[in-house]
Amino acid sequence: MLRFCAVLFAVCLLIPSSVFAADAVIDLANVDEDFQYQGEYLGACGRCGSTGLQVVAMGNGEFNAVEYTGGLPGYGWPIGGERTKYSGKRDGGTLKLTGETKSVTIENGRAVFWANEGNCPLGGACKVHRQSHTLGWARPACATLLFDGSNDDMFRNDPFTDDGIVTKDALTKDPIGDMQLHVEFRLPYMPTARGQGRSNSGVYIQTRYEVQILDSFGLDGEFNEAGALYRQRKPDLNMCLPPLSWQTYDIWFKGPRFDAEGKKSENARITVWLNGVAVQDDVEVKEGTGAGRNVGEGTNPLPLKLQHHGNKGRFRNVWVIDHGHPSASEPQPVEAITSTHTTPALIGLLQSIGLGR
Repeated sequence: MLRFCAVLFAVCLLIPSSVFAADAVIDLANVDEDFQYQGEYLGACGRCGSTGLQVVAMGNGEFNAVEYTGGLPGYGWPIGGERTKYSGKRDGGTLKLTGETKSVTIENGRAVFWANEGNCPLGGACKVHRQSHTLGWARPACATLLFDGSNDDMFRNDPFTDDGIVTKDALTKDPIGDMQLHVEFRLPYMPTARGQGRSNSGVYIQTRYEVQILDSFGLDGEFNEAGALYRQRKPDLNMCLPPLSWQTYDIWFKGPRFDAEGKKSENARITVWLNGVAVQDDVEVKEGTGAGRNVGEGTNPLPLKLQHHGNKGRFRNVWVIDHGHPSASEPQPVEAITSTHTTPALIGLLQSIGLGR
């Protein structure tokens, strides 16, 4: 028995802490005291002008934060611009975060920046609640509704609860070729979880190409985080919103092409908007990503999969325009709609052709 316990302990030491599931809060009525401090803040700080702040609850009153000089990601902050990291702890009704040269105090939805030397106030920011431009996009007449949040008849084996929580891998009954896809999702609040254990899921195009879903709010935007082509290409920008916010993916996909001998002549291409901003802009996909690498590429389209990874991710308003899967000898007019950012003009254009609200 002692030998068994020793072996079990040794094995546990080899398993990353992110593997062990943490409690997933799916309802705003059940959040902890830290939740009210988590989120985005926008304001101004000293000579830097506009600044944005993302505050991330880490559990038990502890927090991390990132300041973005110029604004927030997708709203003023230039890609690759200056970022300052903070950490701290909540004391009663006040959260204090400390960085290398500045600190931040947060009370009642307002953040104040301070110089570490001399305790001089430098500026302030107020809490904001951003929403994706494409949230609630109406389904065009040419699109197929896959999931409205309750009826999952288009998927195999009843993978969703009545309120849209995925309980097993959700595979569409029919294969899908070249396509435009709209997905709305909400991630649970899991402050004590870390890494890949923090609300992990994914959108698997043809079960071959994974666009990662993860609570990556306030993180660096790596190749295994939200908006990534899993472990193949990181997002150009981390546009993840806080957990328990409804978020959107809009994906344009053109599958690989094969010649008459079955040899691949063109790689797949993909454009991904996360919360209304392009984070993968007409990107060439050289092979399957994530677990989709085990499936292998081919001339046959396969089903779409919404991944269940042990967390209580919620989905709604999932629709697709399936352009089919033309052979190499047929005309191939389908191209991804691309944009560095979703501008009002582009949103208006999409609405005018029936792709927006």
